[in-house]
Amino acid sequence: MKTIKCMMDHLYWADGRILDALEESETKNKDLLKLVRHVAVAERVWLSRLQGKGSAQYSLWEEAEDLTAIRTMFEENTEQYRVYIEGLEESELDEMIDYANQSGVPFRTSVRDILLQVLLHGQYHRGQINRALRIESAEPVQVDYITFARL
Repeated sequence: MKTIKCMMDHLYWADGRILDALEESETKNKDLLKLVRHVAVAERVWLSRLQGKGSAQYSLWEEAEDLTAIRTMFEENTEQYRVYIEGLEESELDEMIDYANQSGVPFRTSVRDILLQVLLHGQYHRGQINRALRIESAEPVQVDYITFARL
């Protein structure tokens, strides 16, 4: 449980760092904004599933107008994940969650694997965002776990 909590703290930190870098770059790249919004919505989708709620109302690949709404979503995600994780016992990590994916296909996945999906999915896309920033001649931001761990 300690490792997952620490990795989630890294996720919150890294999400914030990526948003800061995007704001600083003043990018108008719609694909880049769509990608960062995708990360925020995917976090929300998985949280809804963990909470036993449906997720069909969320669109994973919608256009994003600006970073303000995306930042708000990340902040809400952080708050709700913190509450969820604080109430989670080690023994509950292997409990199975039944849910339907965005296409309505039923799945069953452990809490542990869902949390790992959230953690790894975000890091994957933050790497893509950093690469796109570099291509746009903007400064990518350090979001590696080891950088976070040294703080």
